[in-house]
Amino acid sequence: MARVITLIPGDGIGPEVTEAVVRIFHVAGLEIDWERYDAGVMAFKRFNQSLPAELLDSIRRNRIALKGPVTTPIAEGITSVNVGLRKALDLYANLRPVRNLPGVPSRFNGVDLVIVRENTEDLYSGLEHEVVPGVVESLKIITERASTRIAKFAFEYATANDRKRVTAVHKANIMKLGDGLFLESTRKVSRDHTAIAYDERIVDAACMQLVMFPERFDVLVLPNLYGDIVSDLCAGLVGGLGVVPGANIGTEAAMFEAVHGSAPDIANKNLANPTALLLSGLMMLDHLGERAAATRIREALDRVLTAGVVRTRDLGGTATTTEFTDAVCRELETSA
Repeated sequence: MARVITLIPGDGIGPEVTEAVVRIFHVAGLEIDWERYDAGVMAFKRFNQSLPAELLDSIRRNRIALKGPVTTPIAEGITSVNVGLRKALDLYANLRPVRNLPGVPSRFNGVDLVIVRENTEDLYSGLEHEVVPGVVESLKIITERASTRIAKFAFEYATANDRKRVTAVHKANIMKLGDGLFLESTRKVSRDHTAIAYDERIVDAACMQLVMFPERFDVLVLPNLYGDIVSDLCAGLVGGLGVVPGANIGTEAAMFEAVHGSAPDIANKNLANPTALLLSGLMMLDHLGERAAATRIREALDRVLTAGVVRTRDLGGTATTTEFTDAVCRELETSA
């Protein structure tokens, strides 16, 4: 029986990279019925809302979704679809594994770390107001409940994936109450996981150390805002946002997505690299227990990247989205 998965093609290059992943999964022999829904700009044009109720109902019903990049206008227009989905579905854990891919040039080798970001509160709660003209107040919300459950997620992930260390990243030297609560909550959880080493880093020092000695880190757990910034920084260690996956996981549903933007400047030009969304899809397959299929596809992708003959422009090549997808599909068919 085919598995039903909610599919959000997204905006800009989203539909192109989404179709590439759908095709690769089909060639790999996966039986999936995709329920397609628009979100963001496309949904706003059609329904005058960026996050239709039908989309949320589909994810709640299927409990799993794959999402292409969605445009979020800066300082105006529609609100963030990403934040809206995380809040509506309580996808409290943002998970971003960061590792070097074969054949992808980067400033570092041997990077293999994981960012675990709290996904529902902090400054991303969106609680802002104008106190007086010219003065805006934004509220940073940190709770013991959210801090404890993201810490548990980090330690349980580390245990399940044979990781050795969890590092809590904070700014408790300045924000003694908010970040202090996050830190104390994480410390309490660490005491129940003594097989995993635990340490702490102030966020600015952590950023400096990440760009000097990334091999010193394993699993990092962070509040929402720091996690957003640090996860993109870490993507830069291995070649950029085009080659790293992302997931948003809750107790009732999970959504897997490319973490890069919608790149409207190259939309509909067959130039986009589908690697990030493909890797996110492979995380989704692992989550669903389809590990054999995920491994086959991952190995096919690695062979294409290692050969270096077919590369999209962001990786220094000339291949189109279609040509890159063709190459991965050929490797899958050869290994069948």
